Amino acid sequence: MNYGWMEQLRAKLSAYGMLSEETMADLAQLLRPHFYARGDYFLREGQTPRNIAFIVKGLFSQYYASPDGDMVIKKFFPENHFAGSVPALLTHSPSIFAIRALEHTETLEYNFYDFKALTEKHRDLAAFYIRYMELHWIIEKEPLEISFRHDNAKKRYLNFLKEYPNLEPRLKQHEIASYLGITPTQLSRIRADM
Repeated sequence: MNYGWMEQLRAKLSAYGMLSEETMADLAQLLRPHFYARGDYFLREGQTPRNIAFIVKGLFSQYYASPDGDMVIKKFFPENHFAGSVPALLTHSPSIFAIRALEHTETLEYNFYDFKALTEKHRDLAAFYIRYMELHWIIEKEPLEISFRHDNAKKRYLNFLKEYPNLEPRLKQHEIASYLGITPTQLSRIRADM
């Protein structure tokens, strides 16, 4: 395995608390590198997932098809983010979203259920898991959901720029518009007014 990738993951994990060398060694045993070409799927809609991916390089989007067939992007996963369909993993059910590479993407992947078993063995890993879930699935998620219901399109665009700094040049206009829930024409108008 690429040593630099492991150090990148270690740096990400340490943002939530320090892990012992024994924990890191056990976690390293679960990791598998994977490469995705642009357009490849990490997860298809309707597939029951098993893995989580840590994005080393590249970009994934998580999306679903609306009833009229439009692609609705729910989330972007650039470098140093974990990608997966957590609700589907927790319930052992098919994902209602797809996760697909928007660029050539390199990941370190692990089986979620093997990871959960490690949290029983290592208290520091369990503490990481709790902190990660609290921050990303409770503290960050609720304001984002409120923003999408109540903020105007310009405010949502400004929030996007704050949430994903430096990502805008890597995305097509229709991808950003899809994430914001507006048309590409509306996005052009917002950009022109700024």
